[in-house]
Amino acid sequence: MATTEDHEPKFLKAVELYFDRAAKYSDATEETLKHIKSTDSVLSVTFPVEKDGKTVMIRGYRSQHSRHRLPCKGGIRFSSAVDLQEVEALSALMTYKCAVVDVPFGGGKGGIMINPNDWTEAELERITRRFTLELCQKNFIGPGVDVPAPDVGTGAREMGWIADTYRNFNPQDVNGAACVTGKALSLGGVRGRTEATGLGVYYGIREFLAFPEVQQKANHHGKVEDTSVIIQGFGNVGYWASKFFEANGAKIVGIVEHDAAAYNQDGLNIEQLSLWRKENGTFRGYPDAQIIDDPMSLLEAECDVLIPAALERQIGLRNAHRIKAKIIGEAANGPVTPGADDVLLKNGKVIVPDLLLNAGGVCVSYFEWAKNLSHLRFGRMNKRWDERSKGQLLELVEGNAGRPLSEVERRQLIHGAEEHELVYSGLEDTMIVACNETRQTAVAKGIDYRTAALANSINKIAASLAGSGSIFTHA
Repeated sequence: MATTEDHEPKFLKAVELYFDRAAKYSDATEETLKHIKSTDSVLSVTFPVEKDGKTVMIRGYRSQHSRHRLPCKGGIRFSSAVDLQEVEALSALMTYKCAVVDVPFGGGKGGIMINPNDWTEAELERITRRFTLELCQKNFIGPGVDVPAPDVGTGAREMGWIADTYRNFNPQDVNGAACVTGKALSLGGVRGRTEATGLGVYYGIREFLAFPEVQQKANHHGKVEDTSVIIQGFGNVGYWASKFFEANGAKIVGIVEHDAAAYNQDGLNIEQLSLWRKENGTFRGYPDAQIIDDPMSLLEAECDVLIPAALERQIGLRNAHRIKAKIIGEAANGPVTPGADDVLLKNGKVIVPDLLLNAGGVCVSYFEWAKNLSHLRFGRMNKRWDERSKGQLLELVEGNAGRPLSEVERRQLIHGAEEHELVYSGLEDTMIVACNETRQTAVAKGIDYRTAALANSINKIAASLAGSGSIFTHA
């Protein structure tokens, strides 16, 4: 079922429209705004790959939207829907996203126009390595140049192939592991990266629920507990977001997938539903939920929070007026069209924008990149020292209290942080700060949260450009 009207703007135009709205509330000059809005450079390549005895031409793209901070950062997706406009739009969104959460990267994005389900693992490896070769030859990859990550249709496996290909062509680069993030732990990945975007979505919604103006507008009690949630998309982001909401007392009443949706007003068991889908390839037949054959209709069901975590342009002018959720959390990139955004805001909905809410992935990618450059696991140098210091303090407390603590109590109190705990802590702090900055701007200027987040982003990028100057721009 189509959710957008034919006249609604495509993804790139939508991002530009959102930018233009926010630019009016920024402090940047007209010349600086033109600079920020424009894409710096785009690589388009084609190369042959043999399949079933025939040669197939593969097309791939990499866009570097902004190099005001380096490296550029953004995922590589495998999808038959990939085109130049989509890659440019996503790279622009990455620029603004990094600025919103104070990650010191420019925006990038890449894609290969294939359906990964049509190719064997060996063929996908050849395609990935060949595309990486093209990036190496054109200087579109490197720890200080451009750092890809997983996206739709890709994961740790593909990132491992990219890292290995880069290493073989750059054996002298001691920091070569930082050429890509989202890697497996054995290849230099960081604990917590897999669930990072979903966890960031949870943190972001939790923070917004705590804002009094959101509680008033959504007529909500402000707690995650007993909040009803519908999530569209049960891939990496949707799965992990649902897990964190469920673990903290929310009711996941619906999960929407491309072929069917699962609904249970008392709350779904996320792990059981996930196992069923892995075994059967679909929600159909799952005994503990109502299965809905028209999955997109579930986006219009009653709930407190609706989280589109699939693809762009899922809420358009055709369905925006039927959305009953009080809060829409954009876990996907660009799931709401500009026209639908206007309708939702007019209807009193709270929209937590994509460039803020799904920034958990790039935030923890930043941690992985920093870990690779330092060649040191987080917590390795200080964990035992922290535990010894806490132990000494506890001995003083026990002496004054007149009773020793049990071994279990002692271990809990002196426990030094593991890598994933430090990653979670860093991500939580990042999301709290970014959410509050967005709220402050929205309240101060009387604007919606998307416009506020983008205005903050523009101001940060403009300050970076002003501070560094522009070589060769002025006479």
